Amino acid sequence: MEREYIKDEKIKDLTEDEKNRELLRSIIATRRILDEAHKNFEFAEEDLIDYYTYNIKANQAKLDYLIKVAKTRGLAMDTDTQSKLDVIQEVG
Repeated sequence: MEREYIKDEKIKDLTEDEKNRELLRSIIATRRILDEAHKNFEFAEEDLIDYYTYNIKANQAKLDYLIKVAKTRGLAMDTDTQSKLDVIQEVG
C-alpha cells in the first residue's frame, strides 16, 4: 500500500503541462498496444482468439477514456505532436 501512495504523490507533484504530456504519451502507448493486439489477432489460433479479443476490447475502452479526458482538457494531438512525444519518450 505504501508504494501506491508514493506513486500518487509523484503524480500530484507534476505540473499541468507535465500531466498533459503524460496523458498524450499514454494515448500513444495505448494505440500502439491496440495495433499490436489487432495484428496478433489476425494470426491467433484457438484459445488465443479469446485472449486477443479481450485485449482489444480492454485497450479500446482505455483509449476511449484517455481521449475523453484529453478532450475535456482541451488537448489535441496531430502527427507532429505525436512525433515530438516519441522523441521525448525515447530520450527520457
